[in-house]
Amino acid sequence: MEKKHIYLFCSAGMSTSLLVSKMRAQAEKYEVPVVIEAFSEAFAAEKGPEADVILLGPQIGYMLGDIQKILPNKPIEVIDSTLYGKVDGLGVLKAAVAAIKKAAAQ
Repeated sequence: MEKKHIYLFCSAGMSTSLLVSKMRAQAEKYEVPVVIEAFSEAFAAEKGPEADVILLGPQIGYMLGDIQKILPNKPIEVIDSTLYGKVDGLGVLKAAVAAIKKAAAQ
C-alpha cells in the first residue's frame, strides 16, 4: 500500500504538533504507511489537495463547511475533542485511517 497523507489543520499549526508526533509514533509502531503533517488552517487550500484525509483541530471545527467548499472531493473530519485533549495519537490515527477507507469505498 502506498503511503497515505494525513494532514491536520488548526488555528496556528502549533497546537497539533504534539498530536502529530504521537500519531507518527503509533504509525511507526503498527507499520501504518502514512505521512502525517500539521499546518495552519490558512494553508488548507494550498496543502489540502495533496492529502488523503484532512483532520481539523476542534478549535477550528466551525470552519468545516468552508474547508469542504474549498476541497469538495476530500474526506474532512473534525478531530474528536476528547481524543485531541488527551493527545491520543492512536485514537486519532485510527479515525484518520477509517476516514480514508470510507472515502475509498465510495
